[in-house]
Amino acid sequence: MAQRTSVPTDIQRINARDTHAAIERLARLILQRHPADEQLLFLGIANGGIVLARRLALHFKRALAGTLDISFHRDDIGRHPIPKEFAPTHIPADVNGARILLVDDVLQSGRTINAALNELFDHGRPERVELAVLIDRGDRRLPIAPDFSALQLITAPDEKIIVHIAPDTPAKDHITIAPAPPTKKKTAG
Repeated sequence: MAQRTSVPTDIQRINARDTHAAIERLARLILQRHPADEQLLFLGIANGGIVLARRLALHFKRALAGTLDISFHRDDIGRHPIPKEFAPTHIPADVNGARILLVDDVLQSGRTINAALNELFDHGRPERVELAVLIDRGDRRLPIAPDFSALQLITAPDEKIIVHIAPDTPAKDHITIAPAPPTKKKTAG
């Protein structure tokens, strides 16, 4: 069960200790359903889920961690150009028949997860796919729900949640709640 937290407007940052505690909580939730010696494939969604997937996989003896780049499956390509992700899709084992945990830092609309599922199924047919997210923000646009989430943050629609998980230095981990950048409106012409 996710811990529900309301973030007052005067708080803008969750420190490294609390961020690390949330990551550990997420790992414990997964371990309650999957024994530590079960063979699992943790696939971090580029870019926010990559380091988180690696951290979670460390709690399992036979787990592998990989990356899913969803650039070509996004449904907003008309409004936003395809970003140059620094991590292309890398799946370190056969997807067919595998037990997979999709991992992302923040779940909101569900569109990213939908794109990740499309990318994953381009590579094969897993036995089971589950979703693990550090933060469930709500405001779903698609019928997608996490199997595992550490935090549920309630924020204003004009706020953005930025998760920083340092690859080698957990003491630098933090979560920031900041005003979202203004959206560009199309002009007629």
